Amino acid sequence: MRISRTGTCNSAGFSLIELIVVLFVLSLVLAIVLPTFTGFGESRLKAEAREMASILRYVNDNAVSRKETFFLKFDLGKNMVAWSEPGGKKSRIFDDLTGVEIQSRGLVSSGELTLFFEPLGARENLVVYMKRGDSHMTVTLNHLSGRVKIGRKDEE
Repeated sequence: MRISRTGTCNSAGFSLIELIVVLFVLSLVLAIVLPTFTGFGESRLKAEAREMASILRYVNDNAVSRKETFFLKFDLGKNMVAWSEPGGKKSRIFDDLTGVEIQSRGLVSSGELTLFFEPLGARENLVVYMKRGDSHMTVTLNHLSGRVKIGRKDEE
Protein backbone atom coordinates (compact mmCIF):
# COMPACT_ATOMS: atom_id res chain seq x y z
CA MET A 1 0.00 0.00 0.00
CA ARG A 2 1.37 3.40 -0.98
CA ILE A 3 0.20 6.72 0.37
CA SER A 4 0.37 9.52 -2.15
CA ARG A 5 1.16 13.16 -1.42
CA THR A 6 -2.54 14.01 -1.39
CA GLY A 7 -3.15 11.60 1.47
CA THR A 8 -5.14 9.01 -0.48
CA CYS A 9 -4.37 5.36 -0.32
CA ASN A 10 -3.64 3.40 -3.55
CA SER A 11 -4.04 -0.32 -3.19
CA ALA A 12 -3.38 -2.90 -5.85
CA GLY A 13 -5.84 -5.56 -4.57
CA PHE A 14 -9.28 -6.12 -3.13
CA SER A 15 -10.21 -5.84 0.50
CA LEU A 16 -11.82 -8.73 2.34
CA ILE A 17 -15.13 -6.84 2.59
CA GLU A 18 -15.23 -6.29 -1.18
CA LEU A 19 -14.68 -10.02 -1.82
CA ILE A 20 -17.40 -10.98 0.66
CA VAL A 21 -19.89 -8.59 -0.96
CA VAL A 22 -19.13 -9.93 -4.45
CA LEU A 23 -19.48 -13.55 -3.30
CA PHE A 24 -22.77 -12.74 -1.57
CA VAL A 25 -24.21 -11.10 -4.69
CA LEU A 26 -23.10 -14.01 -6.90
CA SER A 27 -24.60 -16.61 -4.56
CA LEU A 28 -27.85 -14.65 -4.44
CA VAL A 29 -28.06 -14.50 -8.24
CA LEU A 30 -27.29 -18.23 -8.55
CA ALA A 31 -29.89 -19.11 -5.92
CA ILE A 32 -32.52 -17.30 -7.99
CA VAL A 33 -31.44 -18.46 -11.47
CA LEU A 34 -30.51 -22.14 -10.99
CA PRO A 35 -33.94 -23.48 -9.91
CA THR A 36 -35.45 -22.19 -13.16
CA PHE A 37 -32.96 -24.21 -15.20
CA THR A 38 -33.46 -27.48 -13.31
CA GLY A 39 -37.02 -27.94 -14.56
CA PHE A 40 -36.40 -26.37 -17.95
CA GLY A 41 -37.21 -29.47 -20.02
CA GLU A 42 -40.36 -30.23 -18.06
CA SER A 43 -41.57 -26.65 -18.25
CA ARG A 44 -41.07 -26.75 -22.02
CA LEU A 45 -43.19 -29.90 -22.14
CA LYS A 46 -45.90 -28.16 -20.10
CA ALA A 47 -45.80 -25.18 -22.45
CA GLU A 48 -46.25 -27.43 -25.48
CA ALA A 49 -49.09 -29.27 -23.74
CA ARG A 50 -50.80 -25.94 -22.99
CA GLU A 51 -50.40 -24.87 -26.61
CA MET A 52 -51.83 -28.19 -27.85
CA ALA A 53 -54.79 -27.76 -25.47
CA SER A 54 -55.32 -24.26 -26.79
CA ILE A 55 -55.38 -25.48 -30.40
CA LEU A 56 -57.84 -28.28 -29.60
CA ARG A 57 -60.14 -25.90 -27.75
CA TYR A 58 -59.85 -23.26 -30.48
CA VAL A 59 -60.72 -25.61 -33.36
CA ASN A 60 -63.59 -27.21 -31.44
CA ASP A 61 -65.04 -23.86 -30.32
CA ASN A 62 -64.79 -22.39 -33.82
CA ALA A 63 -66.62 -25.36 -35.32
CA VAL A 64 -69.44 -25.06 -32.79
CA SER A 65 -69.79 -21.27 -32.82
CA ARG A 66 -69.57 -20.86 -36.61
CA LYS A 67 -71.55 -24.01 -37.44
CA GLU A 68 -68.82 -25.06 -39.87
CA THR A 69 -66.53 -28.06 -40.25
CA PHE A 70 -62.82 -27.64 -39.48
CA PHE A 71 -60.05 -30.21 -39.59
CA LEU A 72 -57.09 -31.04 -37.39
CA LYS A 73 -54.33 -33.13 -38.97
CA PHE A 74 -51.57 -34.86 -37.00
CA ASP A 75 -48.45 -35.84 -38.96
CA LEU A 76 -46.67 -37.97 -36.39
CA GLY A 77 -43.68 -38.62 -38.64
CA LYS A 78 -42.87 -34.90 -38.73
CA ASN A 79 -44.34 -34.08 -35.28
CA MET A 80 -46.53 -31.52 -37.01
CA VAL A 81 -50.10 -30.47 -36.35
CA ALA A 82 -52.05 -28.58 -39.03
CA TRP A 83 -55.54 -27.17 -38.60
CA SER A 84 -58.07 -25.08 -40.43
CA GLU A 85 -59.58 -21.96 -38.97
CA PRO A 86 -61.67 -19.06 -40.26
CA GLY A 87 -58.51 -17.28 -41.44
CA GLY A 88 -57.15 -20.27 -43.37
CA LYS A 89 -54.73 -23.09 -42.55
CA LYS A 90 -52.08 -23.04 -39.86
CA SER A 91 -49.50 -25.56 -38.71
CA ARG A 92 -47.11 -26.01 -35.81
CA ILE A 93 -44.31 -28.46 -35.03
CA PHE A 94 -44.41 -30.03 -31.56
CA ASP A 95 -41.09 -31.59 -30.56
CA ASP A 96 -42.70 -33.64 -27.78
CA LEU A 97 -45.64 -35.16 -29.70
CA THR A 98 -45.63 -38.98 -29.47
CA GLY A 99 -49.14 -40.15 -30.28
CA VAL A 100 -52.87 -39.51 -30.56
CA GLU A 101 -55.64 -41.74 -29.27
CA ILE A 102 -59.25 -41.66 -30.42
CA GLN A 103 -62.01 -44.11 -29.56
CA SER A 104 -62.55 -45.39 -33.10
CA ARG A 105 -58.88 -46.03 -34.01
CA GLY A 106 -57.11 -46.47 -30.69
CA LEU A 107 -53.57 -45.18 -30.23
CA VAL A 108 -51.90 -43.85 -33.37
CA SER A 109 -48.16 -43.25 -32.96
CA SER A 110 -47.00 -43.08 -36.58
CA GLY A 111 -48.30 -41.82 -39.88
CA GLU A 112 -51.03 -39.24 -40.30
CA LEU A 113 -54.39 -38.79 -38.62
CA THR A 114 -57.02 -36.25 -39.72
CA LEU A 115 -59.92 -35.36 -37.44
CA PHE A 116 -62.95 -33.32 -38.37
CA PHE A 117 -64.67 -30.94 -35.99
CA GLU A 118 -68.25 -30.54 -37.14
CA PRO A 119 -70.90 -27.95 -36.16
CA LEU A 120 -71.58 -30.00 -33.01
CA GLY A 121 -67.86 -30.25 -32.20
CA ALA A 122 -65.61 -33.28 -32.10
CA ARG A 123 -67.25 -36.66 -32.72
CA GLU A 124 -65.27 -38.57 -30.12
CA ASN A 125 -62.88 -38.13 -27.23
CA LEU A 126 -59.31 -37.34 -28.16
CA VAL A 127 -56.09 -37.84 -26.18
CA VAL A 128 -52.77 -36.38 -27.32
CA TYR A 129 -49.65 -37.92 -25.79
CA MET A 130 -46.50 -35.88 -25.28
CA LYS A 131 -43.12 -36.89 -23.84
CA ARG A 132 -39.84 -35.16 -22.99
CA GLY A 133 -37.21 -37.25 -21.26
CA ASP A 134 -38.93 -39.16 -18.46
CA SER A 135 -41.91 -36.78 -18.27
CA HIS A 136 -45.14 -37.80 -19.95
CA MET A 137 -48.16 -35.54 -20.40
CA THR A 138 -51.57 -35.94 -21.97
CA VAL A 139 -53.99 -33.44 -23.42
CA THR A 140 -57.57 -34.77 -23.41
CA LEU A 141 -60.54 -33.29 -25.28
CA ASN A 142 -63.97 -34.40 -24.05
CA HIS A 143 -66.25 -34.43 -27.09
CA LEU A 144 -69.44 -33.99 -25.07
CA SER A 145 -68.44 -30.98 -22.99
CA GLY A 146 -65.75 -29.51 -25.25
CA ARG A 147 -63.44 -29.23 -22.24
CA VAL A 148 -59.72 -29.84 -22.51
CA LYS A 149 -57.70 -31.32 -19.67
CA ILE A 150 -53.93 -31.43 -19.29
CA GLY A 151 -52.46 -34.12 -17.07
CA ARG A 152 -49.58 -36.43 -16.44
CA LYS A 153 -49.82 -39.76 -18.21
CA ASP A 154 -49.35 -41.77 -15.00
CA GLU A 155 -52.20 -39.80 -13.30
CA GLU A 156 -54.87 -41.02 -15.73
